[in-house]
Amino acid sequence: MALYLTRFSYTPETWARLTKNPEDRREAARRYIESVGGKLHGFWYAFGTYDGYTLWEAPDNVAMAAVAIAIGGGGALSKFETTALLTVEETLAALGRARTITYQPPGA
Repeated sequence: MALYLTRFSYTPETWARLTKNPEDRREAARRYIESVGGKLHGFWYAFGTYDGYTLWEAPDNVAMAAVAIAIGGGGALSKFETTALLTVEETLAALGRARTITYQPPGA
């Protein structure tokens, strides 16, 4: 299964609701990813550009995209971005394949 890092930010309205009624959102996140056969590896809040980060494992890009679309369409977030993570072994394989590709810059 592939790993995915997501970065998210809540809307001001969501922060207001959570302030009024604090809630552990890890359980909701766990349910979302498990519904597509995946696993939640971590959930963190942060200072800075994003309010939080999650680390998910999903069977494939389509499964993760379904979770991202459902969460992003829910209206509680102002930002939701997903990055597919590569293992060192996958990156080494990609580097090996890159040697076989002849790149031609635009206009060359």
